[in-house]
Amino acid sequence: MDFSEYISLFAIRPSFCGRAAIFFKEVFFMTNEVLETIKKRRSVRAYKPDAVPQELLREICEAGTYAPTGGGRQSPTIIAVTTEKYRNELARLNAEVVGKDTDPYYGAPVIILVLAEGTASTFVEDGSCVLENMMLAAASLELGSVWVHREREIFDSENGKALLREWGLDETLRGVGSIALGYPASEPGEPAKRKDNYVVIV
Repeated sequence: MDFSEYISLFAIRPSFCGRAAIFFKEVFFMTNEVLETIKKRRSVRAYKPDAVPQELLREICEAGTYAPTGGGRQSPTIIAVTTEKYRNELARLNAEVVGKDTDPYYGAPVIILVLAEGTASTFVEDGSCVLENMMLAAASLELGSVWVHREREIFDSENGKALLREWGLDETLRGVGSIALGYPASEPGEPAKRKDNYVVIV
């Protein structure tokens, strides 16, 4: 049955409309899962203590490796922090940057750092694309995330460079950002209304 035959059924059999509406939605107006994930992603600032399964963590990090980078040079390095020792140390260093005694990672069990080779002219842009890929991957897997800043200050400091040495990484890496990752403590709210003139087509 082609498209015109389905249209004719609306006139012949009104009771067909309900089933046809479902059919048209599923076949002719299929949902684009990528676009839906982009729209449903939220910044999560409260997490359950539940551990993130290793297989999901690997998938999220792998998504980051497929982000575009300047000249295809792949300047970023992704560091998944799951051990309590390093997680707490990072929280302390991050809070010190702003002079507060709080957890900048909102209690999330995992922190994913994104650093990049500081000699690359696009290291900030490269790392930002990696972070976005991973946040979208997390949302697609029903995990929460939020971008956390100040990794630049952390890894430009001697304390940060000491961590890089401890992890066997090059001290020329510079911080771009990080994401706190875990299961949301509550259901995410609705997105804020998009501002007027957000998009201009000329």
